[in-house]
Amino acid sequence: MALAPGEPAPWFRADTPSLNQFSFSAAGGRYVLLLFAPSDPVRRQAAIDQVLALSRAPDDRHLSFMIVLASREPVQDRLPGMRWFFDPDRAVAGAYGVGKQGHWFLLDPALRIIAGASLDDTEALLAHVSTLPEVNDHAATPMVAPVLIVPRVFEQPFCKTLIDHYHAIGGTPSGVMMEVDGQTVGVRDHTKSRRDVLIEDEPLKTQIRLRLQRRLLPEIEKAFRFKATRLERYLVAAYDAEEGGFFQAHRDNTTGGTAHRRFACSINLNAEAFEGGDLVFPEFGNHRYRPPTGGAVVFSCSLLHEASPVTRGTRFAFLPFFYDEAAARIRDAFLANQNDGKDS
Repeated sequence: MALAPGEPAPWFRADTPSLNQFSFSAAGGRYVLLLFAPSDPVRRQAAIDQVLALSRAPDDRHLSFMIVLASREPVQDRLPGMRWFFDPDRAVAGAYGVGKQGHWFLLDPALRIIAGASLDDTEALLAHVSTLPEVNDHAATPMVAPVLIVPRVFEQPFCKTLIDHYHAIGGTPSGVMMEVDGQTVGVRDHTKSRRDVLIEDEPLKTQIRLRLQRRLLPEIEKAFRFKATRLERYLVAAYDAEEGGFFQAHRDNTTGGTAHRRFACSINLNAEAFEGGDLVFPEFGNHRYRPPTGGAVVFSCSLLHEASPVTRGTRFAFLPFFYDEAAARIRDAFLANQNDGKDS
């Protein structure tokens, strides 16, 4: 069946001229105009020219224009605003149910279908694009991300203890998790600027765990009907304004090694000491979430989110993930498969 308005657009990973394996799931937070390019280069260029002639050109803030090619060609991204994807095996086209004649899809900021059209209906579709409201108004009603804010998880003296522990160890540059040759590995890239300390001190980990069990996990179960039984990583992170601390829009469970993660948590340790650094959930608008010192914000790892740049001071935060026994089995199976691959 053809994709219909209101349905989620299939996520995919594909190479672009400037990046290997771009994750389409990170494209939310703005309208997306997706063109499955026809094999005829003249028709393809005519369609592209019409988009670039719009009174409000694609800029990656209001609108992103993405073109899916069925072959690898010497094309160049035009950033911000226009990207190419290579789909030589037509896996992406197959997921969207389109042929070789060319097709349009217009997506909302949550990557759900607004409209689809053949190339013969390009003029009508682009007229629709020209009338799109501002991104924050796309639902015709204010939207709030489905997140939980819980104050008073860590008391202020304990927050200082964690910050002091960070300084005593010294943070190291943080990477992101990516799939490389079938393995989930941490890599450094341009999407993140942060320094981390993994806490290894067992008495300190016990103190953290007790506070989470007594003060946070009951609220998670009440709000989300999810009983967290596992905690991944005891990590204190520092986003420093002098290093332009930030983390661009991403999801926390899109690789084999992170698929077990169910809920992410961010506990500010010094909310009064920095500016910027707030959480934003682009699929639900540009509202900023900033728990107080010792307070937590908890959200599904599937939600697109970003840490906005810190503009003054240094933001310190404790950043665990929560999962349960069913998810633990997923993690165990992945790790066993990874180990089998190494042995072979």
